[in-house]
Amino acid sequence: MKKRTEEIIKILDEQFGTEYVCYLHYETPWQLLIATMLSAQCTDARVNIVTKDLFQKYDTLEKFANADLKELEQDIKPTGFYHNKAKNIIACTKALAERFGGEVPRSLEDLTSLAGVGRKTANVIRGNIYHDASVVVDTHVKRISKRLGLTVNEDPEKIEQDLMKELPKDHWILYNIQIITFGRTVCTARSPKCEQCRLQKYCKEYKM
Repeated sequence: MKKRTEEIIKILDEQFGTEYVCYLHYETPWQLLIATMLSAQCTDARVNIVTKDLFQKYDTLEKFANADLKELEQDIKPTGFYHNKAKNIIACTKALAERFGGEVPRSLEDLTSLAGVGRKTANVIRGNIYHDASVVVDTHVKRISKRLGLTVNEDPEKIEQDLMKELPKDHWILYNIQIITFGRTVCTARSPKCEQCRLQKYCKEYKM
């Protein structure tokens, strides 16, 4: 590992700790899967408000699989893109019931074969449910990894590959958790608080 990357990781560990945190509320693996699907282009806080009632109303996988599309759309409307999300949730939960015996699969290949599940969602499941080392590339990770010079790529899959080479395996899951907090509190997309940032000297966009 490059000395520079080592220093970045050390600062992130010191500032944001090394505890595994999931910002989405869930009790079962399939609930986390649905919550992650809902979180696309939506804040985790808003998803948690929606799923509080949603998971009470649809308290089994079967209820989601047999849900009325129009009704489910209304139930998840505040998360945005609700037509697509509702359609994918029904198709995904049906596939879980029919193909996987009601269990959320572990492999990237099986997970990404489900409707509405891309690599990011699959890696959230692999990291949080199965504790398989995986790099989750969300908007914070994409933006900040480029700023820190850990990748030059735009494509999430290429960024994922770059970070897997760059970061030690024990930080693959952790990096995402730390960067989300960092991206929400310090390195915000609009008007980042550069004067408070401990990673200034590694930032490609910081102007002295």
